[in-house]
Amino acid sequence: MQAALSLVLLSASGLLTAALERMENQNFGFELDRRLVATINPRLAGYRPDQLHLLYRRIRDTIANIPGVSSVALGLYSPPRAGWGTGVFVEGRPGRRDDLTSTWNRVTAGYFEAVATPILRGRGISEQDTAESPKIAVVNEAFARKFFGREDPIGKHFGPIPGLNGYFEIAGVVKDARYFTNGLDQPTGPMYFTPEAQADYTRSAGTLFLHDIVIAAKPGASVSTRSVLQAMASVDPNMPVISIHTLREQVASQFTQPWLIARLTSFFGILSLLLASIGLYGITAYNAGCRTGEIGVRMALGANRGDVIRLVLRGAFVLILWGVLIGLPLSFASGRLLGSQLYGMNPYNAPVLFAAIMALGISVLIASLIPALRVSSISPLEALRAE
Repeated sequence: MQAALSLVLLSASGLLTAALERMENQNFGFELDRRLVATINPRLAGYRPDQLHLLYRRIRDTIANIPGVSSVALGLYSPPRAGWGTGVFVEGRPGRRDDLTSTWNRVTAGYFEAVATPILRGRGISEQDTAESPKIAVVNEAFARKFFGREDPIGKHFGPIPGLNGYFEIAGVVKDARYFTNGLDQPTGPMYFTPEAQADYTRSAGTLFLHDIVIAAKPGASVSTRSVLQAMASVDPNMPVISIHTLREQVASQFTQPWLIARLTSFFGILSLLLASIGLYGITAYNAGCRTGEIGVRMALGANRGDVIRLVLRGAFVLILWGVLIGLPLSFASGRLLGSQLYGMNPYNAPVLFAAIMALGISVLIASLIPALRVSSISPLEALRAE
């Protein structure tokens, strides 16, 4: 039973680890390397909404002058964190109750270049998208599929409420990037991006303040945290810079809780494996000690040391074989129970289960080999005297 429990925990930890590594190494649709994300809070610095556009312009210009910087952009959120949720009403179409939601984000010009998300059709957000120009939006592929199907969405209009269903004109479509709009285990949902300069003052005041600065470095160059802090201090010494970290670290932070669960499962798996090995060592050593006389007779009649080792190991591996037979169906059941934590990975993963069985087998071999070697080194005369 100890071996069976150990196999279940080892296979569960292996499945969780493999699923998380697969998630962290997926194609996110944006570039992780050579990117810094600085988080600020202009509201705490006392800025009013009418001062924000000039502030964001100064931040971009100042950071862009740092040696090694290739592009800079600001947004309400930076990937893979999702934006705000809102309704979507397409002009000329009655909306259905279950078909009206999308996340959205406000960003400055150059945002898609900074995160390296390709524009598939139309254009991205540019400096020409000002407060006086027509209101535009850039949508992702999931948005285009959900609300327009096979139609070309470029030039179509939509809005956040029925009375404003012509508020935004779709100017471009970007590739689906991995924003966690529906949780870690679900694909990215519909999402649209609006220009920072075209702030919608009918929304919550919190959406007017952009918080994240995405800084992309040139190939082969690096941008230090200190240089970013110095640049922000030159813009406004009172501007609170809450954090600066790489985009890769920001993505990894989304998996902190799942990794904690995986590591705890691995810890208990290793602990159960250690307990099973200690228990097996004790049983094997006791049984071998009880059979000292029998082993002496066998060796006196011609059995060699290898025969004695195989005799001892056979008894240990019979116990473990029963543990594996009990643990296999339990491991399959635990894989099904972990389905929501595996993020689409097959719970019946043969390589993971094989690795768990191999780990159990190696630990069993080590635990039983020690008493087997000890008893096989006894001379036949000593064994018969012990009897």
